[in-house]
Amino acid sequence: MPVLDSLDPYARLEPVESATAPFRYFVAEHCLDAAIEPVLLDWLETGAPWSLVETDFYEQFEFDLRDADLPPALVCLVDPEMLERLRRKMEQALGDALAQHVQLVAHRLNPGQRIAIHNDMREGGETHRLTVQLNRGLTDADGGFFMLFNSDDAGDVHRILRPVSGSAIGFAISPASHHAVSRLHGGTRFTLVYSFYAQHDG
Repeated sequence: MPVLDSLDPYARLEPVESATAPFRYFVAEHCLDAAIEPVLLDWLETGAPWSLVETDFYEQFEFDLRDADLPPALVCLVDPEMLERLRRKMEQALGDALAQHVQLVAHRLNPGQRIAIHNDMREGGETHRLTVQLNRGLTDADGGFFMLFNSDDAGDVHRILRPVSGSAIGFAISPASHHAVSRLHGGTRFTLVYSFYAQHDG
């Protein structure tokens, strides 16, 4: 396994487009370092401690990377200094002050699974999110599209984003931040989900 522990995996993370409606979000392309991506995919496929989680709007496999026994090459994904740089990038991209606490969970969708429309709002929960997409080259026929909506109506689609590996979607969580992932028909769809919290004075 290559020595990558001193690498900043998101040094290239820069929004290529931003929007304020129907909620604040940005899209980034090829944000994950090219040396990290294959190592991370190998580990997610063969060594990661997945657990099946079922809720009222999704069924998927997931685990918290902060609790996982990460290979040395992937420790950079949870390195405090890297998380601080990533927090500042999120602040700059979305215009909000964020607390230092950052969470990181990996998700996996298998064929047949999907994530129904939701907005991520919960009392005392995270306020901003960065979702990094990872896969072995999903095609349109494979599904697994990240979908943004203008309302809580699943037919009111704002835009559809292909699950391009290494790309990312960052957004501010609000009552309007409705999104979903369409059903996966082939392949495996991984994501790294970084969660942030608004900084409150006092």
